[in-house]
Amino acid sequence: MGAIIGGIRYGTVVSVGRADQISDIYSLLPNYPNPFNPRTTITYQIPMAGNVKLMVYDIMGREVVILVDELQQKGLHSIDWNAKDRASGTYFYKLQIGSFVSVKE
Repeated sequence: MGAIIGGIRYGTVVSVGRADQISDIYSLLPNYPNPFNPRTTITYQIPMAGNVKLMVYDIMGREVVILVDELQQKGLHSIDWNAKDRASGTYFYKLQIGSFVSVKE
């Protein structure tokens, strides 16, 4: 369900993989299911601890929600996004960790 802080709804992390099973690359995986209605899971891996920011944007480039904005440990992370209060359409999600940035649809 997530929390609302300062008017921003944050997502809920649904799983974190074991750090010893993670390769040494950053990776933003395709969301599943895709297309989704109204729920989807976004998975990413980070090779070292760092400040992680995962945001969702609409087709016009407007930020819709911040799912993650925190220091996270090395590992495989998944977050569930429930867009039941959002209009149907195309959304993009962006993972940013330091200088690493990846965007998926």
